[in-house]
Amino acid sequence: MSKTALIVIDMINTYDHQDAELLLPSARQVVPVLTDLLRRARRDGATVIYVNDNFGEWRSHHGELLEHALTSPHADLVEPLRPDGDSLFVLKARHSVFYETPLTYLLQQRGIQQLVLCGQVTEQCVLYSALDAHIRHFEVVVPRDAVAHIHDDLAEAALRMMETNMGARVCTSQDLWT
Repeated sequence: MSKTALIVIDMINTYDHQDAELLLPSARQVVPVLTDLLRRARRDGATVIYVNDNFGEWRSHHGELLEHALTSPHADLVEPLRPDGDSLFVLKARHSVFYETPLTYLLQQRGIQQLVLCGQVTEQCVLYSALDAHIRHFEVVVPRDAVAHIHDDLAEAALRMMETNMGARVCTSQDLWT
């Protein structure tokens, strides 16, 4: 079993939130990259885990979130990234994929040592997740072309912080599962 997990952050999304208009151009660029990255990761047997905001819907589960996103005006950004039958799904309530979620336990049970973080938003959820992964002693990889941002300058600063302060490997998606 692969010791690497591809963590897809917050891509099951309706894009009806405050910063959506600023995020959408970057998200549109990232979706085809993520689609290819998902295909290659699955082909090579990596664990694929979607970690997604629940948007305050505490009674919902991942299927309902997906269904809602697929009926939104931006379903074209969700459909290509739809989880397959082998994908795992973790709901989160805050920025980090680890905060108050069972993700650490799940990763340990599967013997995962390396996390490839992709999705959105680079300067928010991806950054905080990378920090939390680092302090939990996971190897962190962030493909810069597979993360979407709201503010380009903050995204670049976040990538630099991940690389410099957390020892993350910042690369392109083509460097992974070739």
